[in-house]
Amino acid sequence: MLLKAALLEEIKAGKVDLIFRRWSRPTVKAGGTLKTKVGLLAIKAIDDMAPEDVTEAEAQRAGFKDVAEFRTWLATMKPGHLFQRIEVGFLGEA
Repeated sequence: MLLKAALLEEIKAGKVDLIFRRWSRPTVKAGGTLKTKVGLLAIKAIDDMAPEDVTEAEAQRAGFKDVAEFRTWLATMKPGHLFQRIEVGFLGEA
């Protein structure tokens, strides 16, 4: 899972704890970790869901201003049949 530097910094700072992904197959597992440029992330939970079910609060937890901004971002993402809500946390520098 590729994450932009700005998003990684927000996760590290504790400002973001959700990530949304649309893909053909998952690349992370709940309970696992992900080594990134800023350090190690915990993959706390992964839930399948429909993009239209994303709430205002979830969009904000993912770093978006609101659901409208989330939907704009989603329209730029590659297509995929699987949409997931991923809870993450910063574990520390690797």
